[in-house]
Amino acid sequence: MLTGKIIKNISNLYRVKVNDNYYDCKPRGKFRNIGLTPLVGDEVEIDEKNNYILNIKERQNELDRPKISNVDVALIVTSLKEPELSLNLLDKEITSIILANIEPVICFTKLDKASKEEIKNLNKLISYYEKIGIKVFTNIKISQLVKYLQNKYVVLTGQTGAGKSSLINKIDPTKNVLEGNISIALGRGKHTTRHTEFHTIKDFYLADTPGFSSLSLEKYSNEEIKNSFWEFKDITCLYRDCNHIKEEDCEVKKLVASGKILKSRYDNYCSFIRK
Repeated sequence: MLTGKIIKNISNLYRVKVNDNYYDCKPRGKFRNIGLTPLVGDEVEIDEKNNYILNIKERQNELDRPKISNVDVALIVTSLKEPELSLNLLDKEITSIILANIEPVICFTKLDKASKEEIKNLNKLISYYEKIGIKVFTNIKISQLVKYLQNKYVVLTGQTGAGKSSLINKIDPTKNVLEGNISIALGRGKHTTRHTEFHTIKDFYLADTPGFSSLSLEKYSNEEIKNSFWEFKDITCLYRDCNHIKEEDCEVKKLVASGKILKSRYDNYCSFIRK
């Protein structure tokens, strides 16, 4: 019996990395009986002779969209154009990643398609996210991003057509990941990634996953969603259980009005909370 990490999944076949060796394994029937599905990122025990996954070790974290476990960073690839920048979707991704106990990191793409005014607004946006504790990079300064990701297991996530596969190719052209074209009529990209897999790049592992155009936070409570907005944490309101929406004399709402809290962040927070 050997212990390794699942780095690729296609259908019911899982590639497990054990040191420098790889084994293509199927899960034992007991997992289906208990409703447990192995995920890319899982630490597993395998029968290397018969190519079976015998046990799945306890997960440090798990992300629903995409389905992956035991990652250090979720790199949110976000385009400025084609498709248009959606701050609602970006903040929704940040919330879901934080609540999955994973570090969110943003990488903005397609800056070459943006106007000077859009770049100016982007710089303000980057400053704000960095101020609240979220690392932000662009696909123009790839070396800075690569340096930050050293020795980490990283999952790329983001809207369909945002440039995830293109980013992998830019980081390491030898990977030759299939890139999709933007559908002008639909305003979004074509799905090009059909499975979840960790690619070995430089000194880190990077998983490219299928893109999406929507994301749900239904599994989380209002309190959990509120706690995922880091800029609210050190603010003391008149009421300890203040939800920062309908309450009068709310300190958060005052900071929004003064511009110290980004209005788009607050508006998105309000849209996430179930009334």
